[in-house]
Amino acid sequence: MNHKQITTLWCRVIVEELIRQGAGFFCLSPGSRSTPLTLAVAANPKARFRMFPDERSAGFYALGYARATGIPAALVCTSGTAVANYFPAVVEASADAQPMLVLSADRPFELLEAGANQTIRQQNIFGDYVRWSLELPEPGTGTPLASLLSTAGQAVKRSLGSPAGPVHLNLPFREPLE
Repeated sequence: MNHKQITTLWCRVIVEELIRQGAGFFCLSPGSRSTPLTLAVAANPKARFRMFPDERSAGFYALGYARATGIPAALVCTSGTAVANYFPAVVEASADAQPMLVLSADRPFELLEAGANQTIRQQNIFGDYVRWSLELPEPGTGTPLASLLSTAGQAVKRSLGSPAGPVHLNLPFREPLE
């Protein structure tokens, strides 16, 4: 498989497992780096989603969804300051013990702190306001798909844990993205 096919497979596995674990609603704030995740959501007939051009609005919509259903919505955004726009909703979800999943696309390691646009340190960006935060390896690094299934499942479980709250998965993607 080529790089694009591996990235597509990774994203589809993650989305499918989130849905299988009960987190099947996605708040999408599309950008170029998050294209593989957005396409994986759109390609899954079991996924329900809504598009948001503004990440802050998406974050608070996901918070309202959790308050109404007790189920985490998965927020999906591109790299850089886009993920920072989720911060107010993440803080509220943490304070109110509401489940929430944040899936942030990121740039590869070598582009961090190298002057690349839309690049900030996203790993652990939410600090103590999340119940769990994990930086996934890049697709194609030899990580077994079973590890992706486990990670996605753990994300949902930890979001619904006691106390419930937000969980952050940071996913670095290398071009080509689609």
